[in-house]
Amino acid sequence: MILAFDTSSAACTAALFDGDGRCVARQNEQIGRGHSERLVPMIGEMLDGRRADRIIVGVGPGSFTGIRVGLAAAHGLAIGWGAELSGASSLALIAARAGADGPLAAAVIGGHGELFVQEFDGATLEPRSELYNLPPGEAAAVTRSALVVGSGARQLVDARGWGEARDAFPSAADALALPDALRTLDPKPVYARAPDARALEPA
Repeated sequence: MILAFDTSSAACTAALFDGDGRCVARQNEQIGRGHSERLVPMIGEMLDGRRADRIIVGVGPGSFTGIRVGLAAAHGLAIGWGAELSGASSLALIAARAGADGPLAAAVIGGHGELFVQEFDGATLEPRSELYNLPPGEAAAVTRSALVVGSGARQLVDARGWGEARDAFPSAADALALPDALRTLDPKPVYARAPDARALEPA
């Protein structure tokens, strides 16, 4: 069995898949804070005494504290069960919630008033851009997709002055829908980067 969960956002989400990749149980709760108190009981309720052979954990970007809670639980369970462990892109999980066929951007509120943002192909969930961590105005300049989803969608669309914003959170039930490269990441926090092109400093 495969256990997937994500604690990178205000949602605490977990899903269980059988050997054929079918989702046999799922829980999605909007809890805001308190992932450390809710995650393990949620997983226990779902497993009902069973064990997973593989664990997929959301590695962000998103809430630093939430991601650490998820990773700590994932590593502990993997050691205890001898299970294979990999990470999944939390932004790709958000993009999967849109159910879009065309291009879209996932935008999540980060620290210091900045946004984590990345564009995806809605049909395949393959990335169409780098992952960035930028103020809303700069994020607006590097995104071209009309549809923006995630907790930072409204800020990005308002900064651009055009597009459609949809609030959305990750769901672990979408973990196996992600491209292989986005659900076999190293099980450690994902950090975004600023664009390579920067203005020259005055001489």
